[in-house]
Amino acid sequence: MNERMIMNRQQIELSFDASCRFQPAIRRCRRQSRAQWWFNRMRAVVDRALDWQPAPPPRPEQIYLTLARGR
Repeated sequence: MNERMIMNRQQIELSFDASCRFQPAIRRCRRQSRAQWWFNRMRAVVDRALDWQPAPPPRPEQIYLTLARGR
């Protein structure tokens, strides 16, 4: 038998550490705190934004219309 077949016959056991259990409440709390941080940063950016004066209206543009021939 080759080595590859021997490895496939062995069983791998995984155990999970009891202190690292999936806890959705902790994950939700972390996600919420990151979201609060992000929105606080965005509010600060908006508060520091400069007030821009609107651009003046554009100058009038002259348009030439060509008439269809034959009328």
